[in-house]
Amino acid sequence: MSKNEFRNIAIIAHVDHGKTTIVDAMLWQSGTFRDNERVAERVMDSNDLERERGITILAKNTAIYYKGVKINIVDTPGHADFGGEVERTLQMVDGVLLLVDAAEGPLPQTRFVLQKALALGLAPIVVLNKIDRHDRRPQEVLDEIYDLFIDLDADEDQLDFPVFYSDARKGVAHIEVDDDSENLMPILDEILKTVPPSSGDPEATPQFLVTSLDYSDYMGKIAIGRVFNGRINSATTYGLCTEEGVKRVKTAVVYTHEGLKRVEQESVEAGDIVAISGIEDIAIGDTLTLLDDPKPLKRIAVDEPTLSMVFSVNTSPFSGRDGTLVTSRQIRARLEKEIVHNVSLKLEVPEPDTFVVMGRGELQMSILIETMRREGFELSVSKPEVLTREIKGKLHEPMELVVIDCPEEFVGIVTEKLATRKGRMVQMHNPGHGRARTEYRIPARGLIGYRTEFLTDTRGTGILNHIFDGYAPWQGDIPGRLTGALISDRTGKTTNYSIFHLQPRGILFTGPGVAVYEGMIVGENNRDNDLDVNVTREKKLTNVRASGTDDAMRLTPAKVMTLEHALEWIDIDELVEVTPKDIRVRKRVLPANMRPKKSKAGKEDS
Repeated sequence: MSKNEFRNIAIIAHVDHGKTTIVDAMLWQSGTFRDNERVAERVMDSNDLERERGITILAKNTAIYYKGVKINIVDTPGHADFGGEVERTLQMVDGVLLLVDAAEGPLPQTRFVLQKALALGLAPIVVLNKIDRHDRRPQEVLDEIYDLFIDLDADEDQLDFPVFYSDARKGVAHIEVDDDSENLMPILDEILKTVPPSSGDPEATPQFLVTSLDYSDYMGKIAIGRVFNGRINSATTYGLCTEEGVKRVKTAVVYTHEGLKRVEQESVEAGDIVAISGIEDIAIGDTLTLLDDPKPLKRIAVDEPTLSMVFSVNTSPFSGRDGTLVTSRQIRARLEKEIVHNVSLKLEVPEPDTFVVMGRGELQMSILIETMRREGFELSVSKPEVLTREIKGKLHEPMELVVIDCPEEFVGIVTEKLATRKGRMVQMHNPGHGRARTEYRIPARGLIGYRTEFLTDTRGTGILNHIFDGYAPWQGDIPGRLTGALISDRTGKTTNYSIFHLQPRGILFTGPGVAVYEGMIVGENNRDNDLDVNVTREKKLTNVRASGTDDAMRLTPAKVMTLEHALEWIDIDELVEVTPKDIRVRKRVLPANMRPKKSKAGKEDS
């Protein structure tokens, strides 16, 4: 197969604009799958968490054949927290398919992924998806896309992009809105026309850049990337260019992609996206080349992390009840394995049992924690904190550009809440449909703990998106949580009687019959101070009965803490205890007589 028969393209978009759905439709329509092989919708979302949340977390690649040409397609995440996946994916391709919702228009992650693609000089094809929506506005959205391209300094060739209108669920793409097209062939034809054939000389020195890693129980570590020049053969010795130098390695098996399957090959050549097994000490960014005449490619660079969390061993009295992986050695090994696969994460170990994990955002961290939890780990995690840096002798902090879409009547409360968090409105747009779109620039730490509050303020009707927007001088103090915690003062099981009498004090996180321990947080106090309470108290039994004393106690349903909500809610002196079965919130210091007390001003007294 010659290089002219390859096209490499990435699907990029804001989260939930239809990337994975359109890739699925391409797989079916290209004949890669037959109807009797259909396994599920969104076959590209193979991870359990991806299916549950309806988002793409890991970039994945597939391949289809169309008119004798092999098209390598990479489905990328849309959320900025997984920007490391997007950045290294774009190193493998020559063009991008930019999907934009025909009603919502370009959103923060649209800007993020498009900026990365244009900077690499990739050829864009624009698709306005969800054209079947009743509130579609294709011409306005197209104007917004042009404005975005101009704002991102696109060159003349990139501005001359082809436009299609699609309904990915039905697998239909139109050249003109509502024309008589019945499939996605117009887009596939345009890919062959617009995306340049893969560059590279099959006869030159081999160069294979590792952009992703996979693992197989049978084959060990599998490196995925693009062959930029030459050929890579199975069972052959090569030189591996790492950060430390050149190592002698030997490939075991090389694979190409056909649909969702990897197919073994004797040799793969320049322009193809392939997988290679047999090299255990290979890392993302390494180049596989000749041992005698090494020619390394430029290593992959990704944006620096902006947020950190402390992972530590679970030290609660209930440690070891649920999980099988509980030691610091096991937690450290798992985190070190994660940073090999995920280049946007960094790990520091300031103390033997404490691990500082640095990443892009709360979602990325919660996905990692949830994944570890499902693998059988028990651990404690701290409140997320932003990573500051010193620029010209002054302290700077990461900023976020926040785009909020909500009904007009909630704009006031949203603006008021963000103002207290040092947010500043930079733009407001009201298209006249009863909803307004506002943009704010806010410190990243101002968003920690805000999402749940935002959904409450907008009655669940608001949409909040944000993206990293550089660094700015420290913006000053931001008030934290205004309420205190209800803390169990002893170990035992909660009772109906105690919970009924504690309900007026605040919102409870546990129902009756739940095991608790001293220092575990069982609710949110209505006031600003922490309160130690007895949630295990039982009613004293006497032989005296009076009318009305034994009426049924009506309990308000407990507020169940999800992992994301717990990470948002906790304060600096609190931890989230994560086990395979439970999410608990606790104080760092469990015994009440050793714990610092909070004063009315919110400061801690020793």
